[in-house]
Amino acid sequence: MKTTKNLTKPRKAVTLNDVALASGVSHQTVSRVINNSPNVSAPTRERVRRAIRELGYRPNRAARQLVTGTSTTIGIISYGMNYYGPAQMVQRTERALTEQGYGLAFASVDDLEPASLQRAIDALEQHAVAGFILVTPLLAASLADIPTMCRGLPYVLVDAPPDVNVPSVRIDQAAGSVLATQHLLDLGHRVICEISGPLSWSGGRARHQAWLNTLQHASVTPGRSIESDWTAQGGYDAVLELIRDPISTTMTALVVGNDQMALGAMAALREVGLQVPADVSVIGFDDVPEAQFFDPPLTTVVQQFDALGEQSAAYILERVGAKPAKKHDQHVALQPRLVVRQSTAKPKRP
Repeated sequence: MKTTKNLTKPRKAVTLNDVALASGVSHQTVSRVINNSPNVSAPTRERVRRAIRELGYRPNRAARQLVTGTSTTIGIISYGMNYYGPAQMVQRTERALTEQGYGLAFASVDDLEPASLQRAIDALEQHAVAGFILVTPLLAASLADIPTMCRGLPYVLVDAPPDVNVPSVRIDQAAGSVLATQHLLDLGHRVICEISGPLSWSGGRARHQAWLNTLQHASVTPGRSIESDWTAQGGYDAVLELIRDPISTTMTALVVGNDQMALGAMAALREVGLQVPADVSVIGFDDVPEAQFFDPPLTTVVQQFDALGEQSAAYILERVGAKPAKKHDQHVALQPRLVVRQSTAKPKRP
């Protein structure tokens, strides 16, 4: 069989000096940015990071590890990567760590059973990781086993429950659900139903409980809540179940646990002859890139995934001793915000 040689020349490695030239600073400044030195202005730091991303610069981790004798690899364990939120958490954390010159070893789990997590941790230990980032929606009852599973290596949880004192970074899911529910109350809605995410997920449970609490605080009887599975099909099926319930036929608004389920919910509402928002206002969660192009454009809660990635990377690097430790609570919470589009409006009937 005839073979041919690959005549493509290998791509020249991007150097630190290339980044310095592209960003208009000295190579010392680039080094400070890579090592997260505080002695760099915010505009300069962003300019250097942009050049790093555009040029595809990767610091020589092997050389650093040889000099320092410490690992420059962080292990990331993820669950639910086929869903938008977890995928974004991993992607943004990966990017932030890469910009700091760290390598990554990945493992995913199909469930949150201790045995599955232990196998993933053991697999990553084979890569001599310095620590772990766990993007797993563990409930509080599961967290006590994590230090033992990690065998003393530093770890940071992403999207941990709010009521546990462990090294973690999260977006305040409850605050986001309060924003969504209060928005509908402020518009005048009083029959507000919900399609929640899986209540076995810490984020799904937090959003559901905040929906309940916000309505009860406003002295409004909560409408029916249906637990679903984060998918558009799940949202579609949940609406069909809601409208078969005589009590739910009076609903004027619907809080949905994520944007994919909201997409399916709006499709089902149209199918049964109900208009959004004229008959039923719909609000989602996440602000996926397509949300503004839904029909109608979706009112939703924006999660700060970029900030989450940067905070998660900074925290694990503090814990492995790669960066100076900062004074902050073990549990770092980032606040979401509401973006109002055309899927919510005042109810036609009070």
